[in-house]
Amino acid sequence: MKIAIFSGSFNPIHNGHLAIAREVLKQGAADELWFLVSPQNPLKKNSELMNEKKRLRMVELAIEDEPGMKASEFEFHLPRPSYTIRTLENLRTKYPEHQFVLLIGGDNLKILHKWFEYRRILDEFGLIVYPRPGFINQEDSLFPNTTFVTAPLIDISATKIREKLKKGEPIAGMVPEKVATLLQDSFI
Repeated sequence: MKIAIFSGSFNPIHNGHLAIAREVLKQGAADELWFLVSPQNPLKKNSELMNEKKRLRMVELAIEDEPGMKASEFEFHLPRPSYTIRTLENLRTKYPEHQFVLLIGGDNLKILHKWFEYRRILDEFGLIVYPRPGFINQEDSLFPNTTFVTAPLIDISATKIREKLKKGEPIAGMVPEKVATLLQDSFI
């Protein structure tokens, strides 16, 4: 089975993430999609990172009625920071019956050359790339083993959601209802 790995902090997961995941599956780029909650991104600071178990719970709540999607805490059990190539290697070892491919946004495609052993990610696993505001997918990408999917450009960010929560503003329509309830209860 071909599994798309959607790795991220999901701080919090939002409707934009879900729209992308639905399109990846709908367009047949993968048979299943796993949301891999990252405890720590080597390229980002952790100043506003919510507890990893809480972020995992939000992903579980967000996808409980979404066919073909799974929440994963796989990276919680790896040495930190876990570079993407190490995560993919460990997934391949643990689940040899599956083929793994990494799902990233067009913004990450622009900085892929900064990733640890990015050439091995391309060569051994491949990419599925979705559009991001301000970053246009390039079908003629110089990167081999890359599939481009179309997805709506939704102007939602986890940062905006956290800012609204701090101000006590509603986040309806930005995150699934169950996630909104969990977030609003913890920010009160």
